[in-house]
Amino acid sequence: MTKQAVLDQFRAVLQADLDTLMRAAQGAFAAATDPDSKAENKYDTRTLEASYIARGQAKRVTELQEAVQAFLALSGIELDEGSAASLGSLVALEGPDGVDHYFIGPAAGGMEIKYEGREVVVITPSSPMGQKLVGKRVGDVVAIRTGVTAKAVSVK
Repeated sequence: MTKQAVLDQFRAVLQADLDTLMRAAQGAFAAATDPDSKAENKYDTRTLEASYIARGQAKRVTELQEAVQAFLALSGIELDEGSAASLGSLVALEGPDGVDHYFIGPAAGGMEIKYEGREVVVITPSSPMGQKLVGKRVGDVVAIRTGVTAKAVSVK
């Protein structure tokens, strides 16, 4: 599993999500500003509802654009052996349920991809798991949940 390939896949997923959301936001904006959607009486709230949807989608578009830019700024260069996990690191933890893979990303926490048959999850440094992983090195033990620990087996 290479860090660059995983990073490229996350970038592609974010860009695809952004493209889809931009089309939806344009449709919502068109619905909110369409002269034919003018209220027919004081109880008709279609235009108001469409404007709320358009506003929410526009905000989400901005968030996704920022996430795409943040992921583009990351380097796919793998860390030297013995380096500590940090923003942009691909970390593998071996626990009682097998090996779990995490990518410490700047945004989009919780996003998952399948790479080479393995699930890789984005966590942000501010998340509880991210706080546990940042600074860890191969061989360090991490508490995943109460009473369960995992050992860092790879930090790229």
